[in-house]
Amino acid sequence: MNGADQTPDLAALLPDEHRRLLVGGRWRDAEDGATFAVHDPADGSELTRVADASVGDAVEALDAAVAAQAGWAATPPRERGEILRRAFEMIGERADDLARLMSLEMGKTIKEAKGEVAYGNEFFRWYAEEAVRIHGRWMQAPAGGSRLLTIKKPVGPCFFVTPWNFPLAMGTRKIGPAVAAGCTMVIKPAAQTPLTMLALAAILGEAGLPDGVLNVLPSTHAKEMSQALQGDDRLRKVSFTGSTGVGRTLVRQSADQLQRVSMELGGNAPFLVFADADLDAAVEGAMVAKMRNMGEACTAANRFLVHEDVATEFGEKLAERMGALSLGRGQDDGVDVGPLIDEAAVDSVSQLVTDAVHDGARVVTGGERPEGAGWFYRPTVLLDVPAGSAINSEEIFGPVAPITTFATEEEAVARANATEYGLASYVYTRDLSRTIRMAEALEFGMVGVNTGLISNPAAPFGGVKASGFGREGGFEGIEEYLETTYVALPAT
Repeated sequence: MNGADQTPDLAALLPDEHRRLLVGGRWRDAEDGATFAVHDPADGSELTRVADASVGDAVEALDAAVAAQAGWAATPPRERGEILRRAFEMIGERADDLARLMSLEMGKTIKEAKGEVAYGNEFFRWYAEEAVRIHGRWMQAPAGGSRLLTIKKPVGPCFFVTPWNFPLAMGTRKIGPAVAAGCTMVIKPAAQTPLTMLALAAILGEAGLPDGVLNVLPSTHAKEMSQALQGDDRLRKVSFTGSTGVGRTLVRQSADQLQRVSMELGGNAPFLVFADADLDAAVEGAMVAKMRNMGEACTAANRFLVHEDVATEFGEKLAERMGALSLGRGQDDGVDVGPLIDEAAVDSVSQLVTDAVHDGARVVTGGERPEGAGWFYRPTVLLDVPAGSAINSEEIFGPVAPITTFATEEEAVARANATEYGLASYVYTRDLSRTIRMAEALEFGMVGVNTGLISNPAAPFGGVKASGFGREGGFEGIEEYLETTYVALPAT
């Protein structure tokens, strides 16, 4: 690990006032005065403390969202869109500070953090434009004698739970369509990374978002908070990004009040490399699909399924690239890979690699935790990984590329689909017919063809099977926040 300490002044990035709860447009302490620590994953030190919302605070936040809902829904779409547009411009102006703040609390490099700011900000620009394109339809009844009218209305107050790995983008792609549709919100950011969301909320306030439309509750009481809010019949929508286990719990809790739910859950993305693939391009794509965010992404390539004729060459080329990456604090110059989010993450990745080696896998590069402070793990490439090894069935969430071979296209598809998850998948081939067959045969919500980057604010992001349901982004994303009312009208 290298680079001199260049830790920025946290107070300059996020004032003390904004390390509290935002409820009804007011920044305030938790009702019991509780706080919790936010840590720097590069060395485990405490960065700061933020207010720790209780169930009572959550109920008050929902009260504020409910009180603001009618007025916000009645706000002209153009006004809602202009607020998002102003926020988009402000985020662009403050991109460097937001990137530094994100790097501090989450660990990713400044370069990656700037990339996330740019990507996440595009959701605000996209939905600023979509706010004025919400429309129903008008038609004559097929049998004549009447007219059919449909009206789109906002779902109502929403509860959002966002993850730690993309603390800005996972917020903007929920907040953007909700604001555009006319919904109010209560949002609970991940306890590991609440600072970026708090900074985002402050920007939205400056951009003119009315009091009570967005309420932010950093908290260590996620379970109790979700139970209380989902048990309230005033809450009409839940959107969650995180683990499949927690997602299942939230879906069950939504049943009593029949709340609308959007779930973006776990992944186990296959990365298929066929014998005819451009191997240099495949390695380039693998670096993006695997190493984005240190591998801590639900879309990360998790299983490399490579044709037996090119597996060794592909693995050695990938190992050369990954082995050359430098580890260190995300804010330092020359660093390619930051720390993982916490000690448990390092332990989990290390155990998966150990088990794979025990199963017969061969370490080409990495395979160990470096000495020193912080939650780091070296970028790792494994060859000869048995198909049945646990590393092929569990989400790694770290910088490890396990390579398993296949002989036929049918075998590749069967291996790729042999998972409960169905979020992202990647295919490298120069055969157009195979490209079409893969797109149709792979049981995943997203398929990247000859590219390692599939996320795009203009595209519908989401999965199937245990990876959840609902879509974020694109034209489809705003529909998650709209209800349809049908009006029957006589012809005369």
